[in-house]
Amino acid sequence: MHRYICIHGHFYQPLRENPWLEEIEVQDSAFPYHDWNHRITAECYAPNTAARIVDAGGRISELVNNYSKISFNFGPTLLGWIERHRPDVYEAILGADRLSMERYSGHGSAMAQAYNHLIMPLASKRDKITQVRWGIADFRMRFGRNPEGMWLPETAVDEETLDILADQGIKFTILAPTQAKRFRRLGKAETWQDASYGQIDPKTAYVCRLSSGRAIALFFYDGAIAHEVAFGSLLMNGERFAGRLLGAFSEDPNRAQVVHIATDGETYGHHHRYGEMALAYCLHVVESHEGAKLTNYGEFLENHPPEFEVEILENTSWSCAHGIERWRSNCGCRVSHRPEWTQEWRKPLRTAVDWLRDLAAGLYEFEAAKYTEKPWEACEAYIEVISDRARVRAERFLEAHAGRTRSAEEKVRVLKLLEMQRHAMLMYTSCGWFFDEISGIETVQNLQHADRVLQLAEEFTHESLEATFLSLLEVVPSNRYRNGKEVYEQLVRPNRVDLFRVAAHHAISSLFQRRPSQATIGQYEAHTRCFEQEEAGRLKLIAGLKTIFEELRIAFRKSSVSQLVRTMDKHFGNHSYHISDLFKDRQREIINRVLEADYAQIESSYRQTYENNYPLMCYLESLGMPLPKPLSVVANHIVNLNLKSELKRSDTNGTDLEALTREVERWSIDLDRKNLAFLASSCVKRLVRQVIEKPESVRLLENTVRVLEVLRSWQLDFNLWEAQNEFFLKRRQLLDRLASMKGPEDGAASNQMQMLRRLGHMLCINLDIDIPKEIV
Repeated sequence: MHRYICIHGHFYQPLRENPWLEEIEVQDSAFPYHDWNHRITAECYAPNTAARIVDAGGRISELVNNYSKISFNFGPTLLGWIERHRPDVYEAILGADRLSMERYSGHGSAMAQAYNHLIMPLASKRDKITQVRWGIADFRMRFGRNPEGMWLPETAVDEETLDILADQGIKFTILAPTQAKRFRRLGKAETWQDASYGQIDPKTAYVCRLSSGRAIALFFYDGAIAHEVAFGSLLMNGERFAGRLLGAFSEDPNRAQVVHIATDGETYGHHHRYGEMALAYCLHVVESHEGAKLTNYGEFLENHPPEFEVEILENTSWSCAHGIERWRSNCGCRVSHRPEWTQEWRKPLRTAVDWLRDLAAGLYEFEAAKYTEKPWEACEAYIEVISDRARVRAERFLEAHAGRTRSAEEKVRVLKLLEMQRHAMLMYTSCGWFFDEISGIETVQNLQHADRVLQLAEEFTHESLEATFLSLLEVVPSNRYRNGKEVYEQLVRPNRVDLFRVAAHHAISSLFQRRPSQATIGQYEAHTRCFEQEEAGRLKLIAGLKTIFEELRIAFRKSSVSQLVRTMDKHFGNHSYHISDLFKDRQREIINRVLEADYAQIESSYRQTYENNYPLMCYLESLGMPLPKPLSVVANHIVNLNLKSELKRSDTNGTDLEALTREVERWSIDLDRKNLAFLASSCVKRLVRQVIEKPESVRLLENTVRVLEVLRSWQLDFNLWEAQNEFFLKRRQLLDRLASMKGPEDGAASNQMQMLRRLGHMLCINLDIDIPKEIV
């Protein structure tokens, strides 16, 4: 076999975590999900672990772990989030790499990535080395092996970066065809051939010889097909996708060729809905084709070493026509079509963070030298702590790399210095310059990491660095604000967290708990050593220090607000905090709790109005009159509320849903589709699990089928992915279990079997197909 196909997915999301809490706070734009990581995981990362192949009737006949058949990389920060929040998806990704090693001659399909997606050619050499070593170490910890390849963020490349990759044992990377400068055949005195504008054959591997004497293999993906996948309509049909790949081979039958593409992994499911299904079917067609074989880069490189050498165009990338200018100048690359907007902010913003980076690096080197002989080696090893925040891991790290530390205070200082260096790299994440405006969420995220650097650095310099940083931001233009300084002051600085604010968060939260003892607040732990409280009607006073509480209680019992304020001012001065200072998730939880009685009263009022006026509504209906607006609003609210309540029940009843559906139709209710779809997905998953536990229950089967029929009549866009997976994987056991109960004339068992098949039909599942190895 001389013809191979490889599809690479670059799976990555920018950091969204609060830099102080290390957790993502609620993001309303991702509704009905908590945040965009949860949403994209549901739309892409999870579906690709069990992508559907359907038969001619549209029923699921096979589940495919796409990761086990393609080449892929995950950003380390994203994979860390998936590990914490979706361990099922995380394990499926790791398992896919192990399966790919069996499939591809011991070569795993997972590739490493430079750690936090900064533009490597624009980074200092020190940061480049750390990015590569952190990427390798994180990969090794997760996948249990050394990576063969490494993905470069935005495929941005220069020779120094390639040399660092080669020096660290990386065998290959992937570039866009437009990043090749010239090439020639190895072993012959051939002249160089110009590769400008992508004039290079993407169907083979190349070797890039570096000035250091080292070398690295390069693969240049097929740009035309990749563009059709990412931005065209190729994912509308998996068979056409496969045909496009299979049709890209040259006529030479004796030459080894690999047709390969690279796109953002989110293309398969997030950018293109059901893209993971098109990918799964494409892989299925290729596997069934006698003229080509699936492979990954490591396997192809071992079997077909490069026959050509290549030189790269330095300082180029796959997403900027001007090289890497998108991340340092107003080059013209943008996302929106607002001609009045400018991207002149990119250059001075980079100047500002470059100043902060250099200051932090010098400060780190000077201060860390007090505790370790090799500060930068300690920094490179710090990935051990970043990837595992357990206290024992930190202690082990300090013992190995900061042996001069003696006291707990010194250990904390070392960790703060290392965190300063970490955030000094996170503030360069590429998305901060990719888009059109400095006040965009991605750039604000980078500036928050810069603020964290400032905060930590000032603990060592004992002087304000913020003023200088602000002066640099003041000359950064903005399309929405006066300048970068105003963006920082309004969108960044108010989010800064210190121990006072963490304590305030814990204290305010304590107002709504009985006897708080300790709490985990992101990466912080808060402990309550003293808890004193006093109540007077709806007023409540709590204090965490007994001596202060006694003073406050006197004023509280006298209902003397002025004395209370004077006492608090005496002890706390200007350190006053409000609900607005709570972190977002807890803030909303508390506000909803505070307003719970008001919400209940409003709901009761609506319900009473609905029920009292129901006869009138019926009468108006009999006259053919539309409902007056006030009654229509009330009916919409109450019927939607009833639907949600029914879907939340552990024993959702199909008959009750049918009755509510008649109300929807009768009063022309405008369904709250997003919320109902989200609840419907959970409801069906819950009912399917009940059926799996008790398939012999005719009542459960009938009710689940009825619920599904009702939900489909609503024409909701709800997600059956989890319910389908669980039913599909258990279908054989369910059929066997019912078959074992069936006697020669057992009508009940026959009815159960029919209902089970009916449920399979409702879930679009073919009940007569074997389960593939990679899904079990």
